[in-house]
Amino acid sequence: MFLKQHFYHQHIRKAIIAFGTIFNQMSIKRKNSADEVTQFLRIPLAYSPKQKFLARIASISGNDPAATAITLPRMGFEITGLQYNPNRKLSLVTRNIAVGEGDSANQLRSQYTSTPYDMEISLFIMTKNQDDGLQIVEQILPFFNPDFNVTIKDIPEMGITRDLQITLNSINYEDNYEGDYNQRTSIMWTLTFTLSLNFYGSVDLQGIIRTAIANTYLDTATDTPISQKYTVTTDPSDATPEGTWDYVEQFDEYFE
Repeated sequence: MFLKQHFYHQHIRKAIIAFGTIFNQMSIKRKNSADEVTQFLRIPLAYSPKQKFLARIASISGNDPAATAITLPRMGFEITGLQYNPNRKLSLVTRNIAVGEGDSANQLRSQYTSTPYDMEISLFIMTKNQDDGLQIVEQILPFFNPDFNVTIKDIPEMGITRDLQITLNSINYEDNYEGDYNQRTSIMWTLTFTLSLNFYGSVDLQGIIRTAIANTYLDTATDTPISQKYTVTTDPSDATPEGTWDYVEQFDEYFE
C-alpha cells in the first residue's frame, strides 16, 4: 500500500526553513567604556551539530600561525528527535477536499487527515565572551511564552495553510574553558524547541458527483406499501464546483 503513489510534501524541510528564518537576523553590539558602539555584528547561522564547531575550535593550535580559527559568536541548530503525539490525533476517516485546477477542473482532490508528530530541534549559541551570549539570548526569550507560531503552506495544492507551533522547552548553559590560559574559551547556550508537525499522505483525484439517487420505503402493515425514488441532478449536467449551476429534483412513486 505504501508504493501505491509517490508523494513528498517536504514537511520537515519546510519546518527547518521556517525555524532558521526566525533566527537568521540576530545581531549584537559591542560598546566601549564611554557606552559608544564600537562593533555591530550579524550572527552567522548554520544547520550543523555543535560538536562540529567544538571540534574545529579544539583542532586549532595556538602555536600554528597558519591555522584559521572559527569566528565567534556563531549560531547553529540541528534535529535531535521526532516522535508521535497522540494528543493531536484526529479521526482516521476524515478527508480534506479541494477543487481541481487546469486539466483536473472536473475532478476533486481528496486527502486523508494528517498524522501528528513533534520534532525536537536544538539551537546552540557559541560566543567568546559572556556579554555576547546574553545579548543573543535576551533577544530570543521574550518571543517564546512559551511558544511562537509561524504560518506555513502545508499542502499548497489542497489550499492547506497552518500555523507551525514552536515551543521553547529548556535552556542550558556551559562554559567549555579547559586547559591553561593560552587555550581559547567558548561559552555555549543550548535552547531546546519542539515543533508541532503534521504529516499528510498522497493527494488522490476523484470524479465530481453530479447525480444522487435515494430510495425510501414505507414499511407498514397495509396492503399497499409505497416506495419512492428521489433523484437530484445538476443543471447543467457538466457543472463544476466553481461554476454557476442549479439542480433539478425528480420524485417517482411506485405502488405495489
